Amino acid sequence: MTLSSKRFWWLVAVAGLGAGCATKRPPDQAELAKEALANAQPPAQWRAGAVTGSVQNDWIAVFADPVLTRLVAEALSYNNDLRASAARVEQAAAGVRIAGAQALPAVDLLGRFGGKMGGDGSGLNGWVVSASWELDLWGRVRYARRSAEDQYASTEADFAAARQSIAALVAKSWFLATEAALQRQLARQMLGSSEQSVQLAGQRQRVGVGSDVDVAQAQVNRQTFADAERQLDLSYTKAVRSLELLLGRYPAAELQTTEAWPRVDFAVAAGVPSELLERRPDIVAAHRRVAAAFNRAGEAQVARLPRLTLTAGISSISSDMFVMQERPDPLGSVGLSLLAPLFNAGALKAQAEARAAEQKQATAVWAQTALRAFSEVETALSEEATLRQREPIIEAQTRDSQRVLDLQNVRYRVGSTDLRTVTQQQLAVYSVRSTMLRVQAERRVQRVNLLLALGGGFSAEPAIASVPPSQQQASQP
Repeated sequence: MTLSSKRFWWLVAVAGLGAGCATKRPPDQAELAKEALANAQPPAQWRAGAVTGSVQNDWIAVFADPVLTRLVAEALSYNNDLRASAARVEQAAAGVRIAGAQALPAVDLLGRFGGKMGGDGSGLNGWVVSASWELDLWGRVRYARRSAEDQYASTEADFAAARQSIAALVAKSWFLATEAALQRQLARQMLGSSEQSVQLAGQRQRVGVGSDVDVAQAQVNRQTFADAERQLDLSYTKAVRSLELLLGRYPAAELQTTEAWPRVDFAVAAGVPSELLERRPDIVAAHRRVAAAFNRAGEAQVARLPRLTLTAGISSISSDMFVMQERPDPLGSVGLSLLAPLFNAGALKAQAEARAAEQKQATAVWAQTALRAFSEVETALSEEATLRQREPIIEAQTRDSQRVLDLQNVRYRVGSTDLRTVTQQQLAVYSVRSTMLRVQAERRVQRVNLLLALGGGFSAEPAIASVPPSQQQASQP
């Protein structure tokens, strides 16, 4: 072995040792919470009060509505927003493979055949196989690969969040469509009642105990309920079309809804606030984006240092036009190249500063995402508690209002009061019954908001990636 060869392999050995230099790791959830949530540390329990215990998984099934379960499954299969999110996951997975390829040698083949008439007329013929491998002396390639893996994990978490959001939108749209159907049914019942009042007013007028005013008042009341029915027909159609769009169907307003509420009498365990940081997919996605920004910042820092690349090649070249220098055929070579930035007007330093600022931005976004999640849970708990308390009050109000209406109808029949009092009470009964339907719908909508805010999953929910794709593949038998 010559002296130059010894020096070459000594440089390769040094470079190989340098390639094993450890890279810094991004902050975990606890470190982020300590730094970014210094003014908003999560308490031991939810302030709005909640049932203790593990958060409910498979939260769609707890409503015990088989139609809703089928609609959610249909939306997960055909919703186009969800398909776009799935495509972004595929793009991120490809990005991981691209970044991982940089850590491996690249091999290229160049061939040229054509004789005297080929190409530039040089008459060169032959082939060259070249290989290059950047020795990851400072961890630039590893930072890039880890950044791509974190970006992939964040995209997968975004996809999981999108699935849950679509499921929640379907559930809420289903409940609102059910409310629209029940409101329309109520308007039809009140319209039928008002038509009976018109008939009764006409009969009383014919026997001489009624008046034209009563008849006109009854007709006005009937038209009021007829107009309400038309408006609720439109509301029902719009609600069904919105649901069909979520399902990926043509918005033909042909979906049949039920006129019965799914159960909502089940308790919801909310866990503790700190667990939300590791459970909600949008917070997980934001955390992985912090890690990706951290690794991009590390990559930008080490990009200012020299790069060493190991090269090798083998070639066989001949010429029909001139005699080439005598040499072995084929000819092999091996070498080591150095690339060191000497002057770039501060561009690399500015790039490192920009990446560091991106990391700060990602950290702030993570903190805001976490705070918003805490607020959503606390708000949903408060609103659900209020709605749960309001429902029995409105039920009692409905019974009392109907009782008053029944008594006023009796008084009108015996001539103790006029029809105006009856029609006013009819409107009062309609109002309180309509309010009851809105509260029942809102209670179910808020139950969905709570389950979604807590980050619970549902059947066939894909696991949020916590292991990079390269490691997942390595762990498979």
